[in-house]
Amino acid sequence: MAKKVDVVLGLQWGDEGKGKVVDVLTPLYDIIARFQGGPNAGHSLHMGGRSYVLHTVPSGIFRKGVKNIIGNGVVIDPIVFAGELAELGKEVPDIAGRILISKKAHLILPTHRLLDAASESAKGAGKIGSTLKGIGPAYSDKTGRNGLRVGDLLAADFRDRYEALKQKHLALLKQYDFAFELTESENAWFAALEALKKCEIVDSEQYINDSLEGGKAALAEGAQGTMLDMDFGTYPFVTSSNTVCAGACTGLGIAPSRIGAVKGIFKAYCTRVGNGPFPTELLDQTGETIRRIGAEFGATTGRPRRCGWLDMVALKYAVMINGVTELIMTKSDVLNDFDTIKVCTAYEDNGKKLTSFPYEYTSAMRPVYREFKGWRCDLSGAKKYGDLPPELKAYIEYIEKECGAPVRIVSIGPDRDQTIVR
Repeated sequence: MAKKVDVVLGLQWGDEGKGKVVDVLTPLYDIIARFQGGPNAGHSLHMGGRSYVLHTVPSGIFRKGVKNIIGNGVVIDPIVFAGELAELGKEVPDIAGRILISKKAHLILPTHRLLDAASESAKGAGKIGSTLKGIGPAYSDKTGRNGLRVGDLLAADFRDRYEALKQKHLALLKQYDFAFELTESENAWFAALEALKKCEIVDSEQYINDSLEGGKAALAEGAQGTMLDMDFGTYPFVTSSNTVCAGACTGLGIAPSRIGAVKGIFKAYCTRVGNGPFPTELLDQTGETIRRIGAEFGATTGRPRRCGWLDMVALKYAVMINGVTELIMTKSDVLNDFDTIKVCTAYEDNGKKLTSFPYEYTSAMRPVYREFKGWRCDLSGAKKYGDLPPELKAYIEYIEKECGAPVRIVSIGPDRDQTIVR
């Protein structure tokens, strides 16, 4: 009997802990497939006292026998990817044999990164907080039908195709007062292509569908988070791809009817990196305490994350958009020492109370809070749901009721062993 594809994705502004969750879930699957995003992703895994940050490689890479697919919806920077392979190869000697790359995935060129930096610099105070990885310009070329794809590497005239796109980019860069040097990064880029070619380059949509028909189990792994989705996020402060569940269909070539469980991940509080509205942001000692205890610094950029209380309005919106069937709560332990924990249940905007996510989402909206008693205890000894303190259970059960989906996993620490599965 043909299998369905389960989907795991973030329900906030990214950084929800997707890497750890995928690693924990991987033993249940034969295939882990990334369906969108690029090296702006930073999926952190903690095992045996060591930490790893994955930017392009799917989070199932450490599990033997699992195939890791980089889907057509992903944009790949060969330099970042080659560096990742070299670093992870110290732990996973057969790493290239565990990875399949879609022929239809687009390539990030050195000039994409230059365009990204030049454009962001020109925006001045209107910066959106780009990671400057070339993601936006690469997706722009994709939708503009100019892009280079991984499958083009197999063409005899690849160098000519590269040169034609580079010249288009250089013409665009003349609009900006932006100094740059290209030769060094270009040489590194072509050298990195050789590392990429060591992985199997496939028609990934055919591979996945054939695997499902053959009874293989697959998990689609999203990057960033729902509130950064190009269509449904806090536009224009969003990423350049569809981070929602529908993106798994277009980013992997699977039909909507192939989607199985949708596992939505959220933190017990909220964080955001870069610019953009964030009504529950805490610009006080409480926010600083959450940042310090939660080590809230970007895995890709190192930037300090903005921290705030859980926004239930945004979370329920994300659950609706994605059709979430089960929830996963991470970083519960970060709130261990708080007497009171708050949850935003509505916004007040110009005298109106809003309980559904609005088109105009701004930091000027005042959050309406509901308070919960903190659990005030160390969670590290908990092995099952029954071990959790009643205050934390009350918090979880409130979220379940509001979202209409069960919380199946509760993460109580960064390591893969610090995970309670209900």
